[in-house]
Amino acid sequence: MALTDADRLKLLAPRKGKLRAVLDTDTYNEIDDQFALVQAILSPERIQLEAIYACPFFNSRSTGPGDGMELSYGEILALLERLDVKSEGFVYRGVTDYVGFDKKPLEAPAVDDLIARARSASIDDPLYVIAIGAISNIASALLKAPDIIDRTVVVWLGGNSLEWPNQKEFNLKQDIGGTQVLFDSGVPLVILPCWGVVSHLHSTVPEIERYVEPYGEIGKFLAMRFKEYADDHTGWAKEIWDMAAVAWLIDDSWTPSVLVPTPIMTDNLTYSTDRSRHLMRYVTYVERNPIMQDFIAKLQAFAKKA
Repeated sequence: MALTDADRLKLLAPRKGKLRAVLDTDTYNEIDDQFALVQAILSPERIQLEAIYACPFFNSRSTGPGDGMELSYGEILALLERLDVKSEGFVYRGVTDYVGFDKKPLEAPAVDDLIARARSASIDDPLYVIAIGAISNIASALLKAPDIIDRTVVVWLGGNSLEWPNQKEFNLKQDIGGTQVLFDSGVPLVILPCWGVVSHLHSTVPEIERYVEPYGEIGKFLAMRFKEYADDHTGWAKEIWDMAAVAWLIDDSWTPSVLVPTPIMTDNLTYSTDRSRHLMRYVTYVERNPIMQDFIAKLQAFAKKA
């Protein structure tokens, strides 16, 4: 399906009020998904989070994409337990492989749930898909149900800045074919690039120990994950990449953006430009301080109520 230019611009424009959203996450892959998930759940005034999907990943922390998805599913449950949020009917397993260059949809409960929720949305009240992992669940949904593109906005932390010499970024390079599906589908897309843009969003052990760790079981858990990521914390700061995607929904002024033609994703992990392509929203910078201040304030308020 093709959107009119006017409808695309309407869907890509930041909106006021409460936004319907789902979160697609490779939660066990690193330490940033955990922070993003907590911030999304603790922002009900802005984000009506309807579901969380575990997506695949494969690196030294998993034995394969399917194992990565299962580990992420377990990590989501561990976080929700500490937030006193029930997981039944809220958390869904995703696909166990990548869409790849075959570009065939994969089956999973997360894919079917995403399609159903998107079909209940509209151009005036779209479903925002906060994507902070490999895009395989979402690409599968777009392939299986292309009719959802006119009522869905994908907010993806993936790739590097447009000026970067390559796109060898973890979320993107895992499923190049899935990324091609996303870019070519025409679904309204907000991209938050990693190196060159979101790499500015980081924290340190002293900050986490002072402002996160003392606040409830969830604070202890997040601090544990943060500190165990590196053995030597001397002069060390860690990017918390995925918080940026949630931040765009909470307050888009924290993530300034422009409209640009959607690039062509080549098989060689580079972007090619065609200025006649449909527009996407491209985040050019992140305001690190208000994002962290918002997270800390909400975490501390939650701990005091618990």
